[in-house]
Amino acid sequence: MKPITLLLLAYFMVSNHGFSQGKLEKAEKSLSKKEESNRSYNNSRSRSRASNNYDDTYLFGDLLIEIGAIITYGIIFEAPGEAEYAASTASITKYPYLHSKKGNYSYDWGEDAALFRTTLSTRTVVENAKLYGNHLNADFRFFKRIGFEADYLQLWEDNTFFGDNSLAVYTFLAKYHRIRTERFDMYWGLGATYVDGEVDELGFTYGLGAELFFAKPLSLEANFNQAFINDTTVNKFNTLLNYHYKRYTFSGGYEHLKLGSVDFSTFSAGVGISF
Repeated sequence: MKPITLLLLAYFMVSNHGFSQGKLEKAEKSLSKKEESNRSYNNSRSRSRASNNYDDTYLFGDLLIEIGAIITYGIIFEAPGEAEYAASTASITKYPYLHSKKGNYSYDWGEDAALFRTTLSTRTVVENAKLYGNHLNADFRFFKRIGFEADYLQLWEDNTFFGDNSLAVYTFLAKYHRIRTERFDMYWGLGATYVDGEVDELGFTYGLGAELFFAKPLSLEANFNQAFINDTTVNKFNTLLNYHYKRYTFSGGYEHLKLGSVDFSTFSAGVGISF
């Protein structure tokens, strides 16, 4: 009976470890994987053969590239006709809903306008009683259109049998505020994300976000960014309902995280201040 008892005990411990493995541990292992790939250098050979085929189509292709560049510039930064509208020169507000129904931007320079603005915020994210975290975020706006964001996401998970797990994600984003109206604004950004722990990797990041000031003192905000870590991604998406009171913003909403192959659906709530 003794060998059987030992075998049953060993089986129980192994199977229990499989079931008790936390989501953060799974995510960390997923992000740590690096797939090896065989690289081919046939492209250079094909390019050298193609270089001998230049003719009149080269000039036509060059023209298409120039037209494409102009269109791309208009979509990403500003189309020529937009310079005639007030939104083209809109100024940053000191904070939303100051003396008016304006949000993050004002068409006229006045008491509510500023050259730059800093917003600091903290949000708690909770998936369940065992998995929770915190967002610390610093957002800077300056030169009317330019911004920079630093975001620190720390996650914790309580695991009953095998200890606690934690994972931190650091995101840095240079932002361009593409649409700047008094009731709605939208940005895109490029930057980098670092995941600590066993992952210990830095990856390229892009982001998109928008905020609609639909009724004083409320606004609806949505943000998404995706980072490429090893052979997988880190995705962060949130949608928040914001309540603005003077320089303070109280937020609540939904946040979805995808760390490698593991998904997290969390409730988010927090507060921010602008100055």
